[in-house]
Amino acid sequence: MHRFANPGRFMRIAGAVFPWTAGLCLLLFVIGLYLALIGSPADYQQGQTVRIMYVHVPAAWLALLVYSFIAAASAVAVIWRHPLADIAALSASPIGACFTFIALATGSLWAKPMWGAWWVWDARLTSVLILFFFYLGHMALAQAFDDPQRGRRAAAILAIAGFINVPIVKFSVDWWNTLHQPASIFRVDGPTVDIAMRWPLGIMGMAYLLFFITVLLMRMQAALLRARVRVLQVAKLDGAPAAAQG
Repeated sequence: MHRFANPGRFMRIAGAVFPWTAGLCLLLFVIGLYLALIGSPADYQQGQTVRIMYVHVPAAWLALLVYSFIAAASAVAVIWRHPLADIAALSASPIGACFTFIALATGSLWAKPMWGAWWVWDARLTSVLILFFFYLGHMALAQAFDDPQRGRRAAAILAIAGFINVPIVKFSVDWWNTLHQPASIFRVDGPTVDIAMRWPLGIMGMAYLLFFITVLLMRMQAALLRARVRVLQVAKLDGAPAAAQG
């Protein structure tokens, strides 16, 4: 991985990959939204309300995936001091927080017609809310110190410790008696969702994933450019007194 630690090399790779991920993301969103809103059938129990699933479920998947990515990047930053690992983790955090917020908001919209309430302190809902707080804590802690290095390290430790919540979110419906339905796609005995709904859901999931990759590359590139500008500004300030003395 240290081959990609050089910021210049990363910028070249990101610049080459970005147009493909952005273009494919846009294409899959168009196809996925068409299938989700028009091409897929209504559910025999939930009716048209089931269409919230195509926004809610991929957002929930990415909420867990992005936090797992942040925890892994934080571990790399703490253990191996990878130069880009901290940047990757901090760049991913706001994106993951947005996915988690979308999952909570759309879950609430879905819960009202299904459960008769916008929110219940269900094990799955509560653990996802805690995940959202971990995201907010990670972003806040990184900015809480005058020394940026201390802030990044504290945020990395929080991200690693908070990873314990990821399996809790995933298996909460199996470990506790909850209102939330159990897993219906990633099951040992196979999916329980009809294939006419699985296709749009899978396409939307891929669109969400490509959106994450695309925005992550954008944010990492912007962070590296800001760091480069700061270095140039410091060098300019250091050179100004020397020029004056000369």
